[in-house]
Amino acid sequence: MTRSVADEGGLFDAPDGYAPRSAWRRECTACGACCAAPDITALNKPLGVPCAFLRPDCLCDRYETRPGVCRNYRPDWVCGEVAPLATLEARVRRFLQIYDLT
Repeated sequence: MTRSVADEGGLFDAPDGYAPRSAWRRECTACGACCAAPDITALNKPLGVPCAFLRPDCLCDRYETRPGVCRNYRPDWVCGEVAPLATLEARVRRFLQIYDLT
């Protein structure tokens, strides 16, 4: 069986209409955007507000006991779009812009 680049942690594929601009791989970039931008009902976290468990280094303070919604999240092309930005605020702003949630 032939393995694809995606199987090996290859580059993110941009969806139609977006140019591939990132060299980030299919791995968590520890940018914190997934813990700050989307709303997370299981944690009663509103849209655009960092999770109460997000540490200053953009890692989860309760990683081992995080809820299923967090456990099941898989990095995607958006991670590659936002991770290079310098601040968490800039990453959140871009994440919300990508999904037209601004």
